[in-house]
Amino acid sequence: MKQRIAYALGAFGHDIYYATLSTYFMIFVTKAMFEGAPKEVQTKMIGLVTTLVVGIRLIEIVFDPLIGGVIDATKTRWGKFRPWLCFGGTVSAICLVMLFTNFFGLATGNQTLFTVAFIIVFIVLDCTYSFKDIAFWSMIPALSEDSNERGKLATFARFASSLGANGTTLAVVPIVAFFTSKFSGKASSGWFAFGLIAAAIYGVTSWIAALGTKEEDSVLRKQNDKTSIKDVFGALVKNDQLMWLALAYILFAISYVATTAVLMLYFQYVIGNIAAFSIVGVVSAICGIVAVPLYPVITKFISRKYVYAIGIVSMLIGYLLFSVASSSLLAVIIVGLVFFYFPYQLIFLSVLMTISDAVEYGQWKNGVRNEAVTLSLRPLLDKIAGALSNGIVGFVSVSCGMIGNAQAKDITSKGILTFKMWAFYLPAALMVVSCIIFLCKIKLTEKRHAEIVKSLEASLGQNGQ
Repeated sequence: MKQRIAYALGAFGHDIYYATLSTYFMIFVTKAMFEGAPKEVQTKMIGLVTTLVVGIRLIEIVFDPLIGGVIDATKTRWGKFRPWLCFGGTVSAICLVMLFTNFFGLATGNQTLFTVAFIIVFIVLDCTYSFKDIAFWSMIPALSEDSNERGKLATFARFASSLGANGTTLAVVPIVAFFTSKFSGKASSGWFAFGLIAAAIYGVTSWIAALGTKEEDSVLRKQNDKTSIKDVFGALVKNDQLMWLALAYILFAISYVATTAVLMLYFQYVIGNIAAFSIVGVVSAICGIVAVPLYPVITKFISRKYVYAIGIVSMLIGYLLFSVASSSLLAVIIVGLVFFYFPYQLIFLSVLMTISDAVEYGQWKNGVRNEAVTLSLRPLLDKIAGALSNGIVGFVSVSCGMIGNAQAKDITSKGILTFKMWAFYLPAALMVVSCIIFLCKIKLTEKRHAEIVKSLEASLGQNGQ
């Protein structure tokens, strides 16, 4: 229980960080980073930062499997994951704080120096966060070989991460507003305080997770891992179940963040009621609190793949309600939020458990155990989605006129239609494709994984490994 709680606290801070970086950082960029500059300068610089963020994150993603290989090759008295939680968590927390500033006036005073400084800080942040992110989510197979215990660990983690992510959504507006009022009405000050609080929680919980967990020393984990570049990518490509799962999940993840990243804009400019945005945090938090503990119960009766499919159908209903709602139909929006957020944690857990089980599947199929390399795929996919969400926020904000001091009355009907296309219609279509792939191509069920583990234990035990 101590280990589950420590891991859950790590997940709590981790998702605060992810939500802050993937969603609210770009809101800060579009609203406050270039505060005081002429509108044409703001538009130019928002476009520059959006391009840099998306470009850097997409380029760095290529190295994630190699980072997984480095982690797999790490051998210390504290294990191979815990040192990276401490180092990566500390450095990336410091970098996040720096991002929520105007870089000592460079953002509006010297665009060239600002660009250089921003690139350096963001690259360091993205690399160190990748080490921490991959190490954290790769720990599950190392903490237990039993699918049931893995499910409990993941359930605790997702319960806490749901509180972290949704608590961030709930707290962002009050925190920014409070500290903005404390510092002469400067929005940049409010956003800096928000970034500082998020980074502090993330850094502290990274250490709690490292100090409160312990890796198992089992027969399966004694098998040597390959860490050459060829073998790192081979471990991914040769694992057919992992590849199909990756395709299904990336479509889902892009769809999800394309919507959640702009919900604040939806309430401010489409609905015309930014104060009501806190409802998103309340609804998503309650949905997470209720849904996550239900996962182990639900999967006793139906397979993970059907949990995934039913969840997609529910989210499609949410999209329909979002698209037809208006400022006078707040109750409809709330119902839509329930349909949208309730299945998310169940879908995520279905994916996470399947990827965790793919460690033994890959070991059984290819003869090599790659924990961090295999588990690096899920953070990699989430980072692709997160990078695209940064781009979507910047693109939607500029193309729909939702920047600076713009008001809801300033947004044209064409702008609202463009918003709904990117936020609701296209994501819904991608989710349908994701569901079809998951149902038709994923064969690694809970029963099949148990059979594979028994087979591995028998063969490795006979070989004396």
